[in-house]
Amino acid sequence: MPLAPVLQRAFTVLSLALTALAPQAQTLPQETRSLYLQAGADPQDTRAWTVGLTLPWAGWQRSWWGGTWRGHWDLYASQWASDGATGRVHSTVLGISPALRLRPDQGHSPWFFEGGIGASHASPRFVTRYKEMSTRFNFVSHLAIGFNHGAAQQHEWQLRIQHSSNGGIKKPNPGQNYLQLRYARHF
Repeated sequence: MPLAPVLQRAFTVLSLALTALAPQAQTLPQETRSLYLQAGADPQDTRAWTVGLTLPWAGWQRSWWGGTWRGHWDLYASQWASDGATGRVHSTVLGISPALRLRPDQGHSPWFFEGGIGASHASPRFVTRYKEMSTRFNFVSHLAIGFNHGAAQQHEWQLRIQHSSNGGIKKPNPGQNYLQLRYARHF
């Protein structure tokens, strides 16, 4: 059996399961602007705190695989902190990422999946006891699962995995991975 129909069936089953488990919406989730707070960590005791803004792509929407795809811009400022050779080190990271969001059940589900690839700039360059990022400029990618709730679906939670690296532009390129939790408020 070709892979595409198998993946589509698996996605349909997963969509139905998530819809059954989701908080029931009184209105359909809409992709609107949001402000968010996000916290993340990695296994080497590096922490990241982020504030950001999402801006939807006006009028862009596609139906595919039984769901609705929409896009948005993610603009953010983060503070990364870890142990360095002489104490705690900090870097301020500014970034922008275009992201695609898939909502199952023809876009009616409060659950969604998201992925994006963007760019960031760190100041100063992030150097810890465990790794050294060789550039201030890095590519950033993420995958997330989340859901909206509230009378107007204005509250949003996401569990995300984020990776930052320079894509091999310069060595060393150890990359930085975070497991993140995000709360967003749509307006």
